[in-house]
Amino acid sequence: MTYGLLALVLVLVAGMLLRMPIGFSMLASGIAYLVVKRQDIGLVVEQVGNGLYNSYVLLAVPLFVFAASIMNAGTVSERLFDFCRILVGRLRGGLAQVDILVSVVFSGMSGSAIADAAGPGLVTIKQMLKKPEYSRGFAGAVVVASATLGPIIPPSIPMVIYALVSGASVGALFLGGVLPGFLMALLMMVVVHFIAVKRNMPREAKVPRSEWPTILFRGALPLSIPIVLLGGIYSGAFTPTEAAAVAAFHALVLAGVIYRALSWRSFWGVVLESTRSSAVITMILAGSFMLNYAFTAEGVPQAMAQWVDSMQLSQIGFLLLVNLMFLVLGCFLDVSVLLLVFVPMLLPAAKLLGVDLVHFGVLVVLNMMIGLIHPPFGMLLFVTKALTGIPIGEMMKEGWLFLVMLLMLLLAMTVFPEIVLWLPKTMGYGAK
Repeated sequence: MTYGLLALVLVLVAGMLLRMPIGFSMLASGIAYLVVKRQDIGLVVEQVGNGLYNSYVLLAVPLFVFAASIMNAGTVSERLFDFCRILVGRLRGGLAQVDILVSVVFSGMSGSAIADAAGPGLVTIKQMLKKPEYSRGFAGAVVVASATLGPIIPPSIPMVIYALVSGASVGALFLGGVLPGFLMALLMMVVVHFIAVKRNMPREAKVPRSEWPTILFRGALPLSIPIVLLGGIYSGAFTPTEAAAVAAFHALVLAGVIYRALSWRSFWGVVLESTRSSAVITMILAGSFMLNYAFTAEGVPQAMAQWVDSMQLSQIGFLLLVNLMFLVLGCFLDVSVLLLVFVPMLLPAAKLLGVDLVHFGVLVVLNMMIGLIHPPFGMLLFVTKALTGIPIGEMMKEGWLFLVMLLMLLLAMTVFPEIVLWLPKTMGYGAK
């Protein structure tokens, strides 16, 4: 390790230990690298400017954030809850089953796990905590687990960012997440059914048939968002980036004009919240461009590719190693760091072994979702605790079955790439 790389690592770790915002830590470590290497500090502006403003696909990120914020502020979550209650509420453990189905639908609109937990998840937890048969830990565990569907079922903010760093097709990545996402939802519903039967959890009361038309109509309108979004992408009507703008506009019309649930004051709050969230992501992206410059200059990705080649791993062996690495790192590092710093270092090795980048990308995103629900970092655990007050320990005690299920699915997707690649190939996307 050179002195420059050592300085970068030390400053980055120090910033994280001091709880400095991760974007600033990454930028500071990049500057430290340039200082030690006696290079022009102006390279910071060059790398950040070129990285941010030459990446058309990045425009999708703030637009998807904006769309999710509008839907959470515009009573969409409550309408979806009532809609899904008619469909699966009569199953054992009905409220938990409703939450999973709502997450599937909401995932097709937001692309964000945090938005899913803060919107539909909060609605479901409030309903479950009204009934003694649902413990606090179980309610929180179901919401945390189902929120991981957000970035797997398209659209997906992490997949957009992965496409930026890998060059993989956004459309193929979105298609690659469809089957794994539905398998995740199905397995979660099986886990809930197992627990509900064991604990004799209640079914939801029947909704009078006279109320069905109104509830189904109100709930069906939000379903038009993913239909328009994905239909437009795969018909060629607009690009994935343009689809994000369509989603934001569609959500705005739905919440503000049709539902009339968005006042000017709440709209301004949505704009401010979306701006803050987008700024955080942009700062992290800016820092990642500096780190990637340093790692590339030091030959780290090439060295890693040579190391993997020397181990003579098969594709599956390499992917299992990557899974293990991300599962361990996910205990300590933020998703953004894993996606923007470690993925670029692994890509040369993946290409050397002929790993399909769409398959690799979906696996990487699922790894990161698993990292969101296990300690000590577990961002979804902290978000849910902050919103509901449910202790993290109680959620972990009730959520271990969901975690095991996700790990088993991750293993199946690793060994059988067609789980990811079948739909993209069927729709005409070749290997990337």
